[in-house]
Amino acid sequence: MDYPTPAIRRAGPPGLSALATLALCAILGSTALPAQAGRAFDPARLRRLDAYLQQSVDSQWIAGAVALVLRDGQVAYERAVGWADREAKRPMTSDAIFRIASQTKAITSAAILMLVEEGRIALNDPASKWMPTFRNTVVASRADSGRTLAPAARQITVFDLLTHTAGISYGTDAFVAERYRAAGLGPAAGWGWYTADKDEDVCTTMDRLGTLPFVEQPGQRFVYGYNTDILGCIVERASGMPLDRFIKERITTPLRMVDTDFFVPRDKAGRLVAVYRSDADGRVVRADTGARGQGHYVDGPRRNFAGGAGLTSTARDYARFLEAIRRGGALEGARILSPRATQLMTTNQIGTRYNANGLGWGLAFETVDRLGASGFSPVGTFGWGGAYATIYSVDPSNRLVLVLMLQNVPSSADVRSKFATLVHQALLEP
Repeated sequence: MDYPTPAIRRAGPPGLSALATLALCAILGSTALPAQAGRAFDPARLRRLDAYLQQSVDSQWIAGAVALVLRDGQVAYERAVGWADREAKRPMTSDAIFRIASQTKAITSAAILMLVEEGRIALNDPASKWMPTFRNTVVASRADSGRTLAPAARQITVFDLLTHTAGISYGTDAFVAERYRAAGLGPAAGWGWYTADKDEDVCTTMDRLGTLPFVEQPGQRFVYGYNTDILGCIVERASGMPLDRFIKERITTPLRMVDTDFFVPRDKAGRLVAVYRSDADGRVVRADTGARGQGHYVDGPRRNFAGGAGLTSTARDYARFLEAIRRGGALEGARILSPRATQLMTTNQIGTRYNANGLGWGLAFETVDRLGASGFSPVGTFGWGGAYATIYSVDPSNRLVLVLMLQNVPSSADVRSKFATLVHQALLEP
């Protein structure tokens, strides 16, 4: 079926030129934008990004997207393109709500570091201080398809979890998958990371995880998995409050992230973007309901606050969080972290264990340590993304925050990889 495509929706009143729109874009949560926010960008080159986003919708590589670029905390580019719900003919809007999956990790990591700064947690603390089932963890051998279980050489620490060097995967590895499936994790949890359908609190889920075999010895290598979900439970137990409440009271409310929640408030459900997947030809089709599709972010138990993959948010909200990190932990008078903490978050902490070709991993983000390791992104850039195809980066040297929100899972489109390049090629003024 062919779908008509709505025109790109620009920030600001309809009918304005691109330059006039740039001049009227608002500071996030505020009003008029000084004209210099867009002057660093060549308008003709920015239109390449406009054209590419529209082409991506027209070619049905994506159903819709929101792209947002801040410079010095002010909107330099904002576009909503395509459909929030193609079948319902609901156009994308700049305030659309997205499932951000692993973009949750940076916020949960910030919560951990807030507690570190208060002396409630130390980076070298063992996870077992709050998670007793992690006191005597075991590691499954790859060599014999997991039949042999060996004791972990040492206890897993908070630092290991922040840097994904604890040896903990999402349990979809063939040699441990059936053990995880039996515990309601791994293959039984959507793509491995999904817990929004569980009628139990996150600590119950993570306590059960601690009884399962992990796939590498602590500290040996980067293994992406449930690490930050465990940290979410540690936040709960170290702070004495549920993770959703901690994040709301300590992070999203102070930063005025008004549309960031673990489960979408029912009065905002009409703003939630539909999830799509790619067919054999690379064109998007509507994803099924359930854990590998639309999910349980409106209807469902609404109990499991997954610190690794559970939040929903908007491009504008998430950009506010990133801008606070870029500015050393504070935004518009609200400080959530010290400059030293944000430096640790955004600096490679594990050498080449993440990547041997110029990328690293800090205490929350992938880092660019060599020019050319991540397209046009300069050294010092940090970022990550989410399983529903959302992606972001922060370029401190050019004072930029880049956010692209999509809802494709799994996605074969290359829109994410080209977004940052199309922004950087338009930046002419350092």
